[in-house]
This record gives sequence, structure tokens and C-alpha cells, in this order.
Amino acid sequence: MSFLSQVFAHTKGEFLRRLIAIALPITLQSIMFSSRGLVDVLMLGQLGEAEIAAVGVAARATFVTTIMLVGVTTGGALLTAQYWGAANRQGVRESTALTWLVTMLFAALTVIIFLLFPSQIMGLTTDSQQVNELGSLYLMITSVSMFAVGCVASMAVGLRAMHKPGISTFFSGIGIGSNIFLNWMLIFGHFGFPVLGIQGAAIATVLSGIIEVGCLFGYLYAKQHLLAFKWPDVVAVLRLDRIVRFLRLSLPTTFNFLAWSGGLFAYHAIMGQSGVQGLAALSVMTPVESISLSLLIGMSNAAAVLVGNQLGAKSYDTLYYQAAGVVFLSLLVAIGVSILLFFGQSLVLGAFGALTLQTRELAEQFITILSLGIILRAIPMTLIVGILRAGGDVKFCLYQDFVAQWCIGIPLAAFCAVYLGVDSQWIYLLFLTEEVVKWGGSIQRMRSRKWMRNLIED
Repeated sequence: MSFLSQVFAHTKGEFLRRLIAIALPITLQSIMFSSRGLVDVLMLGQLGEAEIAAVGVAARATFVTTIMLVGVTTGGALLTAQYWGAANRQGVRESTALTWLVTMLFAALTVIIFLLFPSQIMGLTTDSQQVNELGSLYLMITSVSMFAVGCVASMAVGLRAMHKPGISTFFSGIGIGSNIFLNWMLIFGHFGFPVLGIQGAAIATVLSGIIEVGCLFGYLYAKQHLLAFKWPDVVAVLRLDRIVRFLRLSLPTTFNFLAWSGGLFAYHAIMGQSGVQGLAALSVMTPVESISLSLLIGMSNAAAVLVGNQLGAKSYDTLYYQAAGVVFLSLLVAIGVSILLFFGQSLVLGAFGALTLQTRELAEQFITILSLGIILRAIPMTLIVGILRAGGDVKFCLYQDFVAQWCIGIPLAAFCAVYLGVDSQWIYLLFLTEEVVKWGGSIQRMRSRKWMRNLIED
């Protein structure tokens, strides 16, 4: 049989149904997560461009730490998926407990940094005193929500491994719903509350996180769910060999995610050289970009679960062709999403009423570039986030991301922005350089099959 025939034969039917069943709830959860930043930008956008820029920069900083926490949970995600594939229920439970414990420690570290150095963090991207003060206030208050992010991320990886991502998605819906209502109440001063503006948005973020965590954990423990670990489970995983194995998988990915998300923050700083206008346009694009990529994120995470299950069950024969099938499918999905975004840009930007005409025109150019960027990101994202990492190929992913972003993409964009004075839209286009670099390395690595490893036996 030809290669394409093998791919079709191994991905049709049950595999495709399971991929969609896992990907759609994760996609919805990703949209909800991205919507939190969008809700803040939209509601604060009624106040002015300084508020948009401030919450955009501060939200990017919290995004960096959120991505770091997701990176910490990756070790648990890889192990839990393979334990589930091997039908080891106790392994699933204890792996979830260890994931939660380590993630909480990292969350505490991020909270301390945000509380001690908010102004310095904001100062990395803007010279505007007003934007710095507004963003610092937002950053200090929302820092506490990192504990909620860690709790939700820890349980989400376990639920995905068990092919039940819809549970965490449902409670994310409760979180985003409460965030919208609390934003409306606290930003604009409804129901007798004072008009708090950006401070109200930050308080709403914290309160909605508490509500989401309380509902999720309350449900799991009320149902006596497999993932509702207890203190003896935490004690059981406090063994050096298990912690070392977890960290050996998690730390490269954590550094990978931290370097990647830190790179996004660096891109924000580079765009800040063009002034508040470019920063405001980029702040609008950040949640739009995240939502546009949600379906690819969902497919990548679903692929990681299924690849992990297959590796845990030692079903190596069909795995390669299934991985290739997911890559082809992701590219088709990316093309469809980019077409929808390009033709729907007027509807998207119409929601941001406080933008000046010049900033809106700049945002329109950004969306055109983003439509291309979604297609360019499809294959690297699917391979790095989903397939290669599921086999424990975390060091390759780290090295490739670091070289593509920090050695090529960021220096090139920074040089053109600072020394050549290139316009904002061309700087934004240069942000995509790293994706072009990743295509060749990711595809070649998948073809080598060196990423196929059974981690729970290794």
C-alpha cells in the first residue's frame, strides 16, 4: 500500500471519532480560556486605548506564567495517558496527585514574582507611565489566580487522558460565565458596586477562578471520581525516583513553554517600540489569535492523548500513520479557520469600539497576516504540542523552539524594529519567521520515528 493509503486506513473510523470526541471539548475549553482575556479587552475597551494596552501587556505576562504551569503539568499528562493506556488506574490517580503538587509549588513562585515586581514587568514593554500603573495594578491582583490555573490544569490533563475532557470544559464554562458577569458588575459599577475599571476586571478574574476550582473539585470529590486523590495518594508519590522521572519529563517542556511564552512577551516588547497604538492593536490581536488557534490546540492535545494511549498499550505499528493523518487533518483545519478569519475580520474588529481609525486599520493588517500565520503554525503545533511530546521527545522540542524563536525570530524582528524603524505590520509579519524554521525540523523528526517511546517502562 502507498503511504497515503496507509494513513487513510489507520485514521478512518474509530480513531477519527475518538480524535474528534477529545479535540472538541479541549477546543471549547481553549476558547473559553482565551475568552477571559478577550472579555477584559472588550469591556475595558469601552474606556480607552490606554486600558486596552495595559490589560494586553499584563495579560501577556500572566499568559507566560500560565503556559509555564501548563508545561509543568506535561510530565503528568504524558505519564497519565500511558498509565490509562496500560489500564493502570492507581497509576493514573497517583500521577494526577503528583502533577497537582508540583504545579502548586510553581504557582506559588509566580505569585511571589508578580507581587514583588509588577512595575518592572510592565516596564519591559512600555514607556507609558499610565499604561504601567494600570497594568501593574491588574497584575498584582490577578497574580492570585495562578493557583486556580494550576488546579484546573492539573485535573484537566488527567481527565483528557481518560478521554473525559468534557468535565473540565463544563466547569471552564462556569468560570468564564462568572467572569463575564463579575466583569460587568465590577468594571462598570452595577448592583451598587463602585465603578472600578481595570481593578474590577482583575478582581473578577480572581473570583471567577475561585468559583471554577470550587465547582470542579466539588464535583470530583462528590462523585468519588478516580482523580479525586486524597492525602495518602500525595504521600505515596513523594518518592525520589517518581519525582525525578516527573521532572525529567516536565522541566524541559516547562523551560520550552517558558521560553516560547517569554518570546511572545518579547514580541510584545518589540511592538511596544512603535508606541501605544501598535501595542493596542497587538493587544486586540492576542485573544483573537488565541481563539483562532483553539481548534488546532484541541487537535494537538487530542493527538497527544491518543499517541500516549497507543504507546502505553505498545501499539507501535499503526501509530506512525495515525500521527501523519493528524498532521494532514490539522493543515486542512488551519486553512478553513484562516479563510473564516480573513473574511470575518470586520465583524471581529467591530466589537472594539474604542479603537481610533488608525489603530483599527493597523489591526486589519494584523488580521490579514494572522490568517497566513494560522496555516504556518498548523504543522509545527500539531507535531510539537501533540505528537513528538507525547512520546517524551521533550528535549528536541525545547531545542527547536529555542533556536527558531530566540536565535532567529526575535533578533530579526528586534533589529528591524529598533534599528531599521520598520512599520508595525511588517514587524508583526516577521513574528512568523520562527514558524517557517520549525516546519523542516518537526517533519524530519516525525519521519525519523525516534520519538516513539514507552515512558512508563523507560
